[in-house]
Amino acid sequence: MTHVSIRVEHLTKQYHIGRLQQKHTTFREVLTDVVVAPFRRSRKLLQGQATGASELDEELWALVDVSFKVQQGELVGIIGRNGAGKSTLLKILSRITEPTSGFAEIRGRVSSLLEVGTGFHLELTGRENVYLNGAILGMKRAEIDRKFDEIVAFSEVERFVDTPIKHYSSGMKMRLAFAVAAHLEPEILIVDEVLAVGDAAFQRKCVSKMQDVGQAGRTVLFVSHNMAAVSRLCERGILLDQGRIIADAPIHDVVRAYLDSGAGTTASREWSDPETAPGGDVARIQGVYVRNGDGQVSEAIDIRQPICLEMAYEVLKEGYELVPHFHLYNEEGVLVFTTLDLDPEWRRRPRPKGRYVSRAIIPGNFLSEGTIYVSSNMMTINPKRRQFIVQNAVAFQTIDSIQGDTARGDFTGQLGGIIRPKLEWQTQYQPNGYHKL
Repeated sequence: MTHVSIRVEHLTKQYHIGRLQQKHTTFREVLTDVVVAPFRRSRKLLQGQATGASELDEELWALVDVSFKVQQGELVGIIGRNGAGKSTLLKILSRITEPTSGFAEIRGRVSSLLEVGTGFHLELTGRENVYLNGAILGMKRAEIDRKFDEIVAFSEVERFVDTPIKHYSSGMKMRLAFAVAAHLEPEILIVDEVLAVGDAAFQRKCVSKMQDVGQAGRTVLFVSHNMAAVSRLCERGILLDQGRIIADAPIHDVVRAYLDSGAGTTASREWSDPETAPGGDVARIQGVYVRNGDGQVSEAIDIRQPICLEMAYEVLKEGYELVPHFHLYNEEGVLVFTTLDLDPEWRRRPRPKGRYVSRAIIPGNFLSEGTIYVSSNMMTINPKRRQFIVQNAVAFQTIDSIQGDTARGDFTGQLGGIIRPKLEWQTQYQPNGYHKL
C-alpha cells in the first residue's frame, strides 16, 4: 500500500535582492556578529531616523503558493525555464533552505543531488566521502560496505577512489556524487540539472539508474531541460513559471504545455547584422530554424512527426551553383547523416542574387530519441569553395512516447542506435509445430 512521500502546502519563498548579506568565514566571526548585532541595528535605526535613508531592497518571489502531493514510487519531472523556481523548490524539499511561508512534509530518507559534489568534503578521499555520505543518510557501515563496489564501478572513478576529492574534475565529482545518491537506497531521490555536467553516455546511464530506483518503489523528483530524458523517465510532470505551478499532469501533456509556452531557445538562430553573419563573397547565412509538423519553431519534437530544417541565406553574386547542406550529429558527436539540397529547380543551375530559404524534411519515425545538433553549411560548385559552415547552429530533441505508435512499441527500456525507423514487420503463424516456410 502506497503512501504520500511528499506533501507541499502553499509553499512560498521570498528573496531580497540588493540587501547586503553578512558572510562569515570563521566561528569567531559568527560569535562576534551575535554580540555586535544589537548595536549595529540600533545604529542603523538612529541613522535612518536622522537621514530618512532606507536600505535598497528589492523583493523576488521565487515560489508563490505552490501545493502538490507525490505518492510513494512516483517519478515526477519538474520542468520550466530558467528562473521558474525549480531549484528553489528542490532546495526546500532537501532542507537546504527554509520557505517564507507554507510547509513541505517529507516521509522517507532523502538523497539529493543539486550541485556538483553535493555533500562532499574536499579534503577527504572518494572512498571516505562515500562512507561519510552514507553515514549522513543514516546508513550503517555494513550497508555501505555492501554497496561500495557497485558505487565505484558505476561512477567510473576506480583509479582515483583513494585520491582526495579536491583533485577530481567536475565530471568526476558529479559521477561519484550521483552514484552515491542513487545507490545508497534512498526512499526519495531528488536530482537537479547537475547531470548536464556529464557526457551523453553517462547521462543515459543515470536516467536508466533513476528508472531502476523508481521501479523499486522509491520516489524520484527530476529537474532537467532535456525533454527526451524527462519524458522517458517520468510519468507525471509539474510545470513551473515565475514561481507558480501552471500545469500538473501526465508528463507528455506537461512537456507539450512547456513547448507551447515558447520556452524553446535552441531551435532557431538568426544573424540580423550582415556584417557579422558567417559567409563568403558569394553567399552568407541569415537564419537556421527547426520546425515541427505544424510548421512551428520547436526544440522538442514527437518522434512520429516530420522535422523541417530550414536555412535562410542571401546570394550576393550571381552565376554560381550553390549547395546548401546540413550535417546532423547526435549527443556523442557521431555524424548521423548529411543531407544536401537536391531541389531539381535549382540543381546545377546558377542562382541569381536575392534571398533564399531552403528546407529539408526528415520523416517521422526515422531519428532515434535524444538530442540532435545541426551544422549549417554552404558551398559553391565550379569552383568548389566553402561559403560558410556554422557548427551547432541549432539543436532539437526527439521524444519517443510509449503511448504512441512508434518503433518502441510497448517496450519501456532504453533503445540504442542512431536512427529508429518504424519498419514493417510480418509474422507467420502455424499452429501445428515446425514446418518449412
